[in-house]
Amino acid sequence: MSAKTYEVRTYGCQMNVHDSERLSGLLEDAGYVPAPKDAEGADVVVFNTCAVRENADNRLYGNLGQLAPKKAARPGMQIAVGGCLAQKDRDTIVKKAPWVDVVFGTHNIGKLPVLLERARVQEEAQVEIAESLEAFPSTLPTRRESAYAAWVSISVGCNNTCTFCIVPALRGKEKDRRPGDILAEIEALVDEGVSEITLLGQNVNAYGSDIGDREAFSKLLRACGKIEGLERVRFTSPHPRDFTDDVIAAMAETPNVMPQLHMPLQSGSDTVLKAMRRSYRQERFLGIIEKVRAAMPDAAISTDIIVGFPGETEEDFEQTLHTVRESRFAQAFTFQYSKRPGTPAAEMEGQIPKEVVQARYERLVALQEEISWEENKKQVGRTLEVMVAEGEGRKDDATRRLSGRAPDNRLVHFTRPEEPVRPGDMVTVEITYAAPHHLLAEGPAQAVRRTRAGDAWEKRNAAPAAKPAGVMLGLPTIGAPAPSPAPAAGCGCD
Repeated sequence: MSAKTYEVRTYGCQMNVHDSERLSGLLEDAGYVPAPKDAEGADVVVFNTCAVRENADNRLYGNLGQLAPKKAARPGMQIAVGGCLAQKDRDTIVKKAPWVDVVFGTHNIGKLPVLLERARVQEEAQVEIAESLEAFPSTLPTRRESAYAAWVSISVGCNNTCTFCIVPALRGKEKDRRPGDILAEIEALVDEGVSEITLLGQNVNAYGSDIGDREAFSKLLRACGKIEGLERVRFTSPHPRDFTDDVIAAMAETPNVMPQLHMPLQSGSDTVLKAMRRSYRQERFLGIIEKVRAAMPDAAISTDIIVGFPGETEEDFEQTLHTVRESRFAQAFTFQYSKRPGTPAAEMEGQIPKEVVQARYERLVALQEEISWEENKKQVGRTLEVMVAEGEGRKDDATRRLSGRAPDNRLVHFTRPEEPVRPGDMVTVEITYAAPHHLLAEGPAQAVRRTRAGDAWEKRNAAPAAKPAGVMLGLPTIGAPAPSPAPAAGCGCD
Protein backbone atom coordinates (compact mmCIF):
# COMPACT_ATOMS: atom_id res chain seq x y z
CA MET A 1 0.00 0.00 0.00
CA SER A 2 1.50 3.33 -1.05
CA ALA A 3 1.86 6.16 1.46
CA LYS A 4 -0.77 8.88 1.54
CA THR A 5 0.22 12.13 -0.11
CA TYR A 6 -0.19 15.69 1.18
CA GLU A 7 -0.09 19.28 -0.05
CA VAL A 8 0.18 22.44 2.07
CA ARG A 9 -1.08 25.71 0.57
CA THR A 10 0.30 28.76 2.35
CA TYR A 11 -1.00 32.33 2.43
CA GLY A 12 0.34 35.40 4.22
CA CYS A 13 3.48 36.32 6.11
CA GLN A 14 6.82 34.68 6.84
CA MET A 15 5.44 33.25 10.07
CA ASN A 16 2.89 31.28 8.05
CA VAL A 17 5.61 30.07 5.67
CA HIS A 18 7.59 28.79 8.64
CA ASP A 19 4.47 27.24 10.22
CA SER A 20 3.87 25.41 6.94
CA GLU A 21 7.34 23.90 7.16
CA ARG A 22 6.30 22.52 10.53
CA LEU A 23 2.96 21.26 9.22
CA SER A 24 4.83 19.43 6.46
CA GLY A 25 7.24 17.99 9.02
CA LEU A 26 4.38 16.78 11.20
CA LEU A 27 2.67 15.08 8.27
CA GLU A 28 5.87 13.39 7.10
CA ASP A 29 6.58 12.28 10.66
CA ALA A 30 3.12 10.69 10.59
CA GLY A 31 3.93 8.78 7.39
CA TYR A 32 2.59 11.08 4.65
CA VAL A 33 4.70 12.00 1.61
CA PRO A 34 4.62 15.18 -0.51
CA ALA A 35 2.30 14.97 -3.49
CA PRO A 36 4.30 15.00 -6.76
CA LYS A 37 4.13 18.34 -8.56
CA ASP A 38 2.53 16.75 -11.60
CA ALA A 39 -0.08 14.88 -9.55
CA GLU A 40 -3.76 15.69 -10.05
CA GLY A 41 -4.34 15.94 -6.33
CA ALA A 42 -3.30 14.88 -2.84
CA ASP A 43 -4.88 12.68 -0.21
CA VAL A 44 -4.62 15.52 2.32
CA VAL A 45 -4.78 19.22 1.42
CA VAL A 46 -3.96 21.72 4.17
CA PHE A 47 -4.75 25.42 3.89
CA ASN A 48 -2.54 27.59 6.13
CA THR A 49 -4.55 30.80 6.04
CA CYS A 50 -4.05 34.52 6.57
CA ALA A 51 -6.72 36.86 7.98
CA VAL A 52 -5.28 40.31 7.38
CA ARG A 53 -6.98 41.08 4.08
CA GLU A 54 -10.64 42.02 3.69
CA ASN A 55 -11.25 39.30 1.11
CA ALA A 56 -9.21 36.56 2.82
CA ASP A 57 -12.32 34.53 3.62
CA ASN A 58 -13.68 34.84 0.07
CA ARG A 59 -10.41 33.54 -1.27
CA LEU A 60 -10.44 30.59 1.12
CA TYR A 61 -14.04 29.58 0.44
CA GLY A 62 -13.46 29.92 -3.29
CA ASN A 63 -10.54 27.50 -3.08
CA LEU A 64 -12.49 25.14 -0.83
CA GLY A 65 -15.36 25.20 -3.31
CA GLN A 66 -13.03 24.13 -6.12
CA LEU A 67 -11.90 21.15 -4.04
CA ALA A 68 -15.42 19.91 -3.17
CA PRO A 69 -16.00 17.93 -6.40
CA LYS A 70 -12.43 16.60 -6.32
CA LYS A 71 -12.98 15.30 -2.81
CA ALA A 72 -16.29 13.71 -3.81
CA ALA A 73 -14.49 11.85 -6.61
CA ARG A 74 -11.54 10.78 -4.40
CA PRO A 75 -12.54 8.45 -1.54
CA GLY A 76 -10.56 9.07 1.65
CA MET A 77 -9.39 12.55 0.68
CA GLN A 78 -9.23 15.01 3.58
CA ILE A 79 -9.14 18.80 3.77
CA ALA A 80 -7.77 20.77 6.75
CA VAL A 81 -7.86 24.52 7.40
CA GLY A 82 -5.46 26.17 9.84
CA GLY A 83 -3.79 29.52 10.45
CA CYS A 84 -5.11 32.94 11.36
CA LEU A 85 -8.42 32.76 9.50
CA ALA A 86 -9.16 29.41 11.13
CA GLN A 87 -8.36 30.92 14.54
CA LYS A 88 -10.79 33.77 13.80
CA ASP A 89 -13.68 31.98 12.07
CA ARG A 90 -13.64 28.62 13.89
CA ASP A 91 -17.02 26.87 13.44
CA THR A 92 -17.99 29.15 10.54
CA ILE A 93 -15.65 27.29 8.21
CA VAL A 94 -17.38 23.93 8.62
CA LYS A 95 -20.80 25.58 8.33
CA LYS A 96 -19.88 27.24 5.03
CA ALA A 97 -17.83 24.30 3.74
CA PRO A 98 -19.14 21.10 5.41
CA TRP A 99 -16.75 18.97 3.35
CA VAL A 100 -13.81 20.27 5.42
CA ASP A 101 -12.51 17.57 7.79
CA VAL A 102 -10.29 19.50 10.23
CA VAL A 103 -10.08 23.09 11.50
CA PHE A 104 -7.18 24.00 13.79
CA GLY A 105 -5.74 27.28 15.03
CA THR A 106 -2.43 29.09 15.30
CA HIS A 107 -1.75 27.75 18.80
CA ASN A 108 -2.15 24.02 18.19
CA ILE A 109 -0.64 23.19 14.80
CA GLY A 110 1.00 20.17 16.41
CA LYS A 111 -2.41 18.49 16.63
CA LEU A 112 -2.95 18.24 12.87
CA PRO A 113 -2.07 14.52 12.38
CA VAL A 114 -4.17 13.51 15.41
CA LEU A 115 -7.16 15.56 14.21
CA LEU A 116 -6.93 14.06 10.71
CA GLU A 117 -6.94 10.54 12.15
CA ARG A 118 -9.80 11.37 14.51
CA ALA A 119 -11.86 12.81 11.63
CA ARG A 120 -11.18 9.67 9.59
CA VAL A 121 -12.23 7.30 12.38
CA GLN A 122 -15.24 9.28 13.63
CA GLU A 123 -16.29 10.31 10.11
CA GLU A 124 -17.08 13.86 11.17
CA ALA A 125 -15.33 17.21 11.14
CA GLN A 126 -12.91 18.00 13.95
CA VAL A 127 -12.70 21.65 15.06
CA GLU A 128 -10.09 22.34 17.72
CA ILE A 129 -8.93 25.90 18.42
CA ALA A 130 -6.61 26.46 21.37
CA GLU A 131 -6.79 29.84 23.10
CA SER A 132 -3.11 29.92 24.02
CA LEU A 133 0.11 28.34 22.82
CA GLU A 134 0.27 24.64 23.71
CA ALA A 135 3.91 24.11 22.78
CA PHE A 136 6.47 26.37 21.15
CA PRO A 137 6.46 25.50 17.43
CA SER A 138 10.23 24.93 17.46
CA THR A 139 9.67 21.65 19.29
CA LEU A 140 7.73 20.25 16.32
CA PRO A 141 9.15 18.27 13.40
CA THR A 142 10.07 20.47 10.45
CA ARG A 143 10.41 19.80 6.74
CA ARG A 144 12.54 22.75 5.66
CA GLU A 145 12.23 23.86 2.07
CA SER A 146 15.92 24.76 1.73
CA ALA A 147 19.15 22.94 2.43
CA TYR A 148 21.16 26.16 2.77
CA ALA A 149 18.80 28.83 4.24
CA ALA A 150 16.40 28.51 7.16
CA TRP A 151 13.90 30.46 9.23
CA VAL A 152 14.47 30.33 13.00
CA SER A 153 11.58 31.54 15.13
CA ILE A 154 12.67 33.44 18.25
CA SER A 155 9.22 34.50 19.47
CA VAL A 156 5.54 34.15 18.69
CA GLY A 157 2.73 36.63 19.25
CA CYS A 158 2.77 40.41 19.57
CA ASN A 159 2.13 42.91 22.37
CA ASN A 160 1.32 45.84 20.08
CA THR A 161 -2.22 47.14 19.50
CA CYS A 162 -2.05 48.65 16.00
CA THR A 163 -5.59 49.54 14.95
CA PHE A 164 -5.25 47.99 11.47
CA CYS A 165 -3.87 44.62 12.62
CA ILE A 166 -5.69 41.55 13.86
CA VAL A 167 -2.57 39.42 14.34
CA PRO A 168 -2.18 39.95 18.14
CA ALA A 169 -5.76 38.74 18.64
CA LEU A 170 -5.03 35.58 16.65
CA ARG A 171 -1.40 34.88 17.60
CA GLY A 172 -1.65 36.01 21.24
CA LYS A 173 0.74 37.93 23.44
CA GLU A 174 4.45 37.75 22.74
CA LYS A 175 6.18 34.65 24.02
CA ASP A 176 9.95 34.43 23.72
CA ARG A 177 12.12 31.35 23.35
CA ARG A 178 15.09 30.95 25.62
CA PRO A 179 18.33 32.15 23.98
CA GLY A 180 19.99 28.79 24.58
CA ASP A 181 17.22 26.97 22.70
CA ILE A 182 17.48 29.36 19.75
CA LEU A 183 21.25 29.04 19.50
CA ALA A 184 21.04 25.26 19.83
CA GLU A 185 18.63 25.13 16.90
CA ILE A 186 20.90 27.37 14.81
CA GLU A 187 23.95 25.24 15.63
CA ALA A 188 22.04 22.09 14.66
CA LEU A 189 21.04 23.72 11.37
CA VAL A 190 24.64 24.72 10.64
CA ASP A 191 25.72 21.13 11.34
CA GLU A 192 23.18 20.07 8.69
CA GLY A 193 24.79 22.45 6.17
CA VAL A 194 22.65 25.60 6.54
CA SER A 195 24.77 28.74 6.13
CA GLU A 196 22.10 31.46 6.28
CA ILE A 197 19.41 31.91 8.91
CA THR A 198 16.66 34.48 9.28
CA LEU A 199 15.52 35.19 12.83
CA LEU A 200 11.75 35.42 12.78
CA GLY A 201 9.22 37.09 15.05
CA GLN A 202 6.00 39.07 14.79
CA ASN A 203 7.99 41.91 16.38
CA VAL A 204 11.46 40.44 16.29
CA ASN A 205 13.42 43.18 18.06
CA ALA A 206 11.03 43.24 21.01
CA TYR A 207 12.63 39.92 21.87
CA GLY A 208 13.49 39.94 25.56
CA SER A 209 10.34 41.67 26.82
CA ASP A 210 8.96 38.30 27.86
CA ILE A 211 12.17 37.41 29.74
CA GLY A 212 12.91 40.85 31.16
CA ASP A 213 16.04 41.75 29.18
CA ARG A 214 15.85 44.85 26.98
CA GLU A 215 19.16 44.04 25.29
CA ALA A 216 18.35 40.39 24.64
CA PHE A 217 18.01 40.84 20.88
CA SER A 218 21.36 42.57 20.40
CA LYS A 219 22.97 39.90 22.60
CA LEU A 220 21.36 37.22 20.41
CA LEU A 221 22.77 38.83 17.24
CA ARG A 222 26.25 38.94 18.76
CA ALA A 223 25.94 35.30 19.88
CA CYS A 224 25.04 34.32 16.29
CA GLY A 225 28.32 35.92 15.25
CA LYS A 226 30.22 33.33 17.27
CA ILE A 227 28.69 30.28 15.55
CA GLU A 228 31.31 28.78 13.28
CA GLY A 229 30.05 28.04 9.78
CA LEU A 230 27.13 30.48 9.99
CA GLU A 231 27.83 32.90 7.15
CA ARG A 232 24.72 35.08 6.99
CA VAL A 233 22.25 36.25 9.64
CA ARG A 234 19.12 38.25 8.84
CA PHE A 235 15.98 39.09 10.82
CA THR A 236 12.40 40.20 10.19
CA SER A 237 10.37 42.13 11.08
CA PRO A 238 11.42 44.75 13.63
CA HIS A 239 9.33 47.62 15.02
CA PRO A 240 10.67 51.20 15.18
CA ARG A 241 9.52 51.52 18.79
CA ASP A 242 11.89 48.79 19.97
CA PHE A 243 14.77 49.48 17.60
CA THR A 244 17.51 50.60 19.96
CA ASP A 245 21.11 51.78 19.53
CA ASP A 246 22.50 48.51 20.93
CA VAL A 247 20.83 46.62 18.06
CA ILE A 248 22.39 48.96 15.48
CA ALA A 249 25.79 48.48 17.12
CA ALA A 250 25.39 44.70 17.15
CA MET A 251 24.48 44.70 13.45
CA ALA A 252 27.46 46.86 12.53
CA GLU A 253 29.96 44.98 14.69
CA THR A 254 28.92 41.38 13.97
CA PRO A 255 30.43 40.33 10.62
CA ASN A 256 27.88 37.67 9.71
CA VAL A 257 24.86 39.92 10.43
CA MET A 258 24.02 41.21 6.97
CA PRO A 259 23.77 44.94 6.09
CA GLN A 260 20.04 44.67 5.47
CA LEU A 261 17.12 46.04 7.45
CA HIS A 262 13.36 45.77 6.94
CA MET A 263 11.83 48.63 8.95
CA PRO A 264 8.03 49.04 8.58
CA LEU A 265 7.01 52.70 8.24
CA GLN A 266 3.26 52.27 7.54
CA SER A 267 2.78 56.05 7.26
CA GLY A 268 4.90 59.18 7.30
CA SER A 269 2.15 61.28 8.86
CA ASP A 270 2.23 61.77 12.63
CA THR A 271 -1.56 62.15 12.62
CA VAL A 272 -2.07 58.84 10.82
CA LEU A 273 0.57 57.07 12.92
CA LYS A 274 -1.34 58.16 16.03
CA ALA A 275 -4.61 56.85 14.57
CA MET A 276 -2.83 53.61 13.70
CA ARG A 277 -1.66 53.47 17.33
CA ARG A 278 1.95 53.31 16.21
CA SER A 279 4.20 54.42 19.05
CA TYR A 280 6.71 56.47 16.99
CA ARG A 281 6.50 59.54 14.79
CA GLN A 282 8.18 60.58 11.54
CA GLU A 283 11.14 62.25 13.27
CA ARG A 284 11.87 59.13 15.32
CA PHE A 285 11.67 56.90 12.23
CA LEU A 286 14.01 59.08 10.17
CA GLY A 287 16.39 59.24 13.14
CA ILE A 288 16.66 55.44 13.11
CA ILE A 289 17.36 55.42 9.37
CA GLU A 290 20.07 58.07 9.85
CA LYS A 291 21.76 56.07 12.63
CA VAL A 292 21.67 52.85 10.60
CA ARG A 293 23.24 54.54 7.58
CA ALA A 294 25.92 56.13 9.77
CA ALA A 295 26.85 52.73 11.22
CA MET A 296 26.39 50.75 7.96
CA PRO A 297 26.70 53.03 4.90
CA ASP A 298 26.04 50.15 2.49
CA ALA A 299 22.93 48.84 4.25
CA ALA A 300 19.84 48.23 2.11
CA ILE A 301 16.70 49.30 3.95
CA SER A 302 13.21 48.14 2.97
CA THR A 303 9.81 48.95 4.44
CA ASP A 304 6.03 48.42 4.52
CA ILE A 305 3.63 51.30 3.78
CA ILE A 306 -0.17 51.45 3.96
CA VAL A 307 -1.92 53.95 1.68
CA GLY A 308 -5.43 55.24 2.34
CA PHE A 309 -5.77 54.57 6.06
CA PRO A 310 -9.09 55.99 7.38
CA GLY A 311 -8.87 59.76 7.76
CA GLU A 312 -5.70 60.11 5.66
CA THR A 313 -5.70 63.56 4.00
CA GLU A 314 -3.70 64.69 0.99
CA GLU A 315 -1.36 66.47 3.43
CA ASP A 316 -0.92 63.23 5.39
CA PHE A 317 -0.08 61.38 2.20
CA GLU A 318 2.45 64.06 1.22
CA GLN A 319 4.17 63.42 4.57
CA THR A 320 4.50 59.75 3.59
CA LEU A 321 6.03 60.73 0.25
CA HIS A 322 8.43 63.06 2.09
CA THR A 323 9.51 60.25 4.43
CA VAL A 324 10.06 57.92 1.47
CA ARG A 325 12.24 60.54 -0.26
CA GLU A 326 14.29 61.07 2.90
CA SER A 327 14.65 57.35 3.70
CA ARG A 328 15.82 56.23 0.25
CA PHE A 329 14.43 52.72 0.65
CA ALA A 330 15.92 50.02 -1.55
CA GLN A 331 12.49 48.41 -1.69
CA ALA A 332 9.01 49.06 -0.31
CA PHE A 333 6.06 46.71 0.08
CA THR A 334 3.11 49.02 -0.49
CA PHE A 335 -0.46 48.16 0.45
CA GLN A 336 -3.79 49.80 -0.25
CA TYR A 337 -5.65 49.91 3.05
CA SER A 338 -8.37 47.30 3.25
CA LYS A 339 -10.65 46.67 6.17
CA ARG A 340 -9.46 43.85 8.38
CA PRO A 341 -12.60 42.49 10.06
CA GLY A 342 -12.26 42.61 13.83
CA THR A 343 -9.86 45.59 13.90
CA PRO A 344 -10.64 49.07 15.29
CA ALA A 345 -9.69 50.71 11.98
CA ALA A 346 -12.47 48.85 10.18
CA GLU A 347 -15.01 50.82 12.22
CA MET A 348 -13.32 54.23 11.95
CA GLU A 349 -14.95 57.18 10.25
CA GLY A 350 -13.28 58.73 7.23
CA GLN A 351 -12.89 55.59 5.11
CA ILE A 352 -11.15 56.75 1.90
CA PRO A 353 -12.86 56.20 -1.48
CA LYS A 354 -11.29 53.44 -3.54
CA GLU A 355 -10.38 55.74 -6.44
CA VAL A 356 -8.51 58.14 -4.12
CA VAL A 357 -6.59 55.27 -2.53
CA GLN A 358 -5.71 53.88 -5.96
CA ALA A 359 -4.41 57.24 -7.20
CA ARG A 360 -2.25 57.74 -4.11
CA TYR A 361 -0.98 54.18 -4.33
CA GLU A 362 0.12 54.70 -7.93
CA ARG A 363 1.96 57.91 -7.01
CA LEU A 364 3.77 56.16 -4.16
CA VAL A 365 4.74 53.17 -6.30
CA ALA A 366 6.08 55.48 -9.03
CA LEU A 367 8.19 57.40 -6.52
CA GLN A 368 9.57 54.27 -4.89
CA GLU A 369 10.30 52.70 -8.27
CA GLU A 370 12.39 55.75 -9.15
CA ILE A 371 14.25 55.63 -5.82
CA SER A 372 14.84 51.86 -6.04
CA TRP A 373 16.37 52.26 -9.48
CA GLU A 374 18.59 55.15 -8.36
CA GLU A 375 19.77 53.20 -5.32
CA ASN A 376 20.45 50.10 -7.40
CA LYS A 377 22.48 52.14 -9.91
CA LYS A 378 24.87 52.95 -7.05
CA GLN A 379 25.73 49.23 -6.99
CA VAL A 380 27.15 49.25 -10.53
CA GLY A 381 30.89 48.65 -10.40
CA ARG A 382 30.82 47.04 -6.98
CA THR A 383 32.24 43.56 -6.43
CA LEU A 384 29.88 41.39 -4.39
CA GLU A 385 29.89 37.86 -3.05
CA VAL A 386 26.55 36.36 -4.05
CA MET A 387 24.98 33.27 -2.46
CA VAL A 388 23.62 31.12 -5.29
CA ALA A 389 19.87 30.66 -4.87
CA GLU A 390 17.38 28.10 -6.11
CA GLY A 391 14.20 29.20 -7.83
CA GLU A 392 14.93 32.95 -7.73
CA GLY A 393 15.53 33.59 -11.43
CA ARG A 394 12.58 32.63 -13.64
CA LYS A 395 14.53 33.33 -16.84
CA ASP A 396 17.84 31.75 -15.81
CA ASP A 397 17.63 28.85 -18.24
CA ALA A 398 16.83 31.10 -21.20
CA THR A 399 19.53 33.64 -20.36
CA ARG A 400 22.21 31.13 -19.30
CA ARG A 401 22.42 32.94 -15.99
CA LEU A 402 22.17 32.01 -12.34
CA SER A 403 20.63 34.08 -9.57
CA GLY A 404 21.44 34.76 -5.95
CA ARG A 405 21.39 37.25 -3.12
CA ALA A 406 24.02 39.86 -2.30
CA PRO A 407 24.88 40.43 1.37
CA ASP A 408 22.33 43.28 1.50
CA ASN A 409 19.72 40.89 0.04
CA ARG A 410 19.51 42.50 -3.40
CA LEU A 411 18.68 40.00 -6.13
CA VAL A 412 21.60 39.48 -8.54
CA HIS A 413 21.46 37.67 -11.89
CA PHE A 414 24.95 36.67 -13.02
CA THR A 415 26.65 34.84 -15.88
CA ARG A 416 26.88 31.12 -15.24
CA PRO A 417 30.50 30.26 -14.26
CA GLU A 418 32.36 27.66 -16.27
CA GLU A 419 32.82 25.47 -13.21
CA PRO A 420 29.69 23.90 -11.72
CA VAL A 421 28.08 25.71 -8.78
CA ARG A 422 25.20 24.69 -6.55
CA PRO A 423 22.61 26.60 -4.52
CA GLY A 424 24.35 27.62 -1.30
CA ASP A 425 27.74 28.14 -2.98
CA MET A 426 29.27 31.64 -3.17
CA VAL A 427 30.19 33.43 -6.41
CA THR A 428 32.09 36.74 -6.52
CA VAL A 429 30.92 39.00 -9.35
CA GLU A 430 31.12 42.63 -10.52
CA ILE A 431 27.78 44.43 -10.99
CA THR A 432 27.47 45.83 -14.52
CA TYR A 433 23.81 46.90 -14.78
CA ALA A 434 20.99 47.89 -12.44
CA ALA A 435 17.22 47.59 -12.84
CA PRO A 436 14.70 48.75 -10.22
CA HIS A 437 14.29 45.28 -8.74
CA HIS A 438 17.49 43.40 -9.60
CA LEU A 439 21.15 43.72 -10.51
CA LEU A 440 23.08 42.13 -13.38
CA ALA A 441 26.67 40.86 -13.42
CA GLU A 442 27.30 40.17 -17.09
CA GLY A 443 31.05 39.48 -16.97
CA PRO A 444 32.79 36.25 -15.93
CA ALA A 445 32.74 35.32 -12.25
CA GLN A 446 35.82 36.50 -10.38
CA ALA A 447 35.74 33.61 -7.91
CA VAL A 448 33.67 30.60 -6.97
CA ARG A 449 33.64 29.25 -3.44
CA ARG A 450 32.10 25.82 -2.92
CA THR A 451 30.52 25.59 0.52
CA ARG A 452 29.15 23.12 3.03
CA ALA A 453 25.74 24.57 2.20
CA GLY A 454 26.24 23.61 -1.44
CA ASP A 455 27.31 20.14 -0.30
CA ALA A 456 24.09 19.89 1.73
CA TRP A 457 21.99 20.90 -1.28
CA GLU A 458 23.77 18.36 -3.47
CA LYS A 459 23.31 15.60 -0.90
CA ARG A 460 19.62 16.37 -0.48
CA ASN A 461 18.98 16.27 -4.21
CA ALA A 462 21.15 13.21 -4.95
CA ALA A 463 18.91 10.64 -3.30
CA PRO A 464 16.06 10.44 -0.79
CA ALA A 465 17.33 10.36 2.76
CA ALA A 466 16.19 7.93 5.40
CA LYS A 467 13.33 9.23 7.51
CA PRO A 468 14.91 10.89 10.56
CA ALA A 469 13.57 10.65 14.07
CA GLY A 470 12.64 13.59 16.29
CA VAL A 471 13.06 17.15 15.12
CA MET A 472 13.71 17.19 11.39
CA LEU A 473 16.05 19.88 10.11
CA GLY A 474 15.89 19.23 6.38
CA LEU A 475 14.09 16.36 4.69
CA PRO A 476 14.79 15.84 1.01
CA THR A 477 12.84 17.82 -1.56
CA ILE A 478 13.60 17.52 -5.23
CA GLY A 479 13.77 20.92 -6.87
CA ALA A 480 11.96 22.84 -4.13
CA PRO A 481 12.69 26.57 -4.15
CA ALA A 482 14.51 28.02 -1.17
CA PRO A 483 12.56 30.38 1.05
CA SER A 484 13.83 33.83 0.15
CA PRO A 485 15.15 35.68 3.18
CA ALA A 486 13.68 38.85 1.70
CA PRO A 487 10.78 40.27 3.69
CA ALA A 488 7.60 39.07 2.12
CA ALA A 489 4.78 41.35 1.21
CA GLY A 490 2.90 39.89 4.12
CA CYS A 491 0.61 41.28 6.74
CA GLY A 492 2.43 44.59 7.08
CA CYS A 493 1.64 44.51 10.77
CA ASP A 494 5.03 45.18 12.31
